[in-house]
Amino acid sequence: MVWWCPAFAQELYVNTEPASNMATHSIGIRLENQGYFNPNYKDRSTLEVMYGASKNWMIHGALYESNYYQADQHFEGGSVYVKYRFLSIDSVQKHFRGAFFVKASSINNPLPNQEISLEGDNSGAQGGVVFTQLLHKLALSASTSYLQAFDNRGGYDLPQQNSRDAVAYTFSAGYLLLPKSYTNYNQVNLNLYVELLGKDNPGYSQSYLDVAPAVQLIFNSICRLDFSYRTPIYNDMVRNSKNTYLVRLEYNIFNVF
Repeated sequence: MVWWCPAFAQELYVNTEPASNMATHSIGIRLENQGYFNPNYKDRSTLEVMYGASKNWMIHGALYESNYYQADQHFEGGSVYVKYRFLSIDSVQKHFRGAFFVKASSINNPLPNQEISLEGDNSGAQGGVVFTQLLHKLALSASTSYLQAFDNRGGYDLPQQNSRDAVAYTFSAGYLLLPKSYTNYNQVNLNLYVELLGKDNPGYSQSYLDVAPAVQLIFNSICRLDFSYRTPIYNDMVRNSKNTYLVRLEYNIFNVF
């Protein structure tokens, strides 16, 4: 199954997940750091483990640590993500796929922000759908999801009941720039991405839409290095995800079981 990475390289989005799954019985390990510099430097580190249970099922588990809410780094909690691919229409050098996904998190931070985010900020649950279209070297993907926030562990309560709901939506485009043609699986892949990331919080009557260009390198079909920076197209929401960089290293192990 080593062909998975180069064949669908342009679907390995940096800020979102596609409808396609990783190879069956493979494990992926991610180390990620993201943060912002203004007004003061703050960052969050994430350790994530992924497992391709079958061609249709994929599971992620993540742990978070940051200094977003205090002076020193501290362990924030974790999350679990499950994706089920329900649609696959394949042909030569193109396919169309659809998947449902759910996510749940348990976090012990305070809640000063208006954005509901399950990546270290809020305890909560999320469910949605994503569709991905591969057209040779171009991959397009779109998703929409509903988020429900819970009171964080440690007695951190949401300020008002109607601030617990949010709707998220994304659109991602990825292009395989290099290699121009494959001769072996050891060739370095260079992928370029542009992703739109939006969220509405009806309880606060606020929303945002970010653009996140990204560059990705894939080595030996098993290791990837991501760089991204997201900035608002429009924003009227207090949040940690505004004007943030992202650096991620991922390593995949195939045919584990």
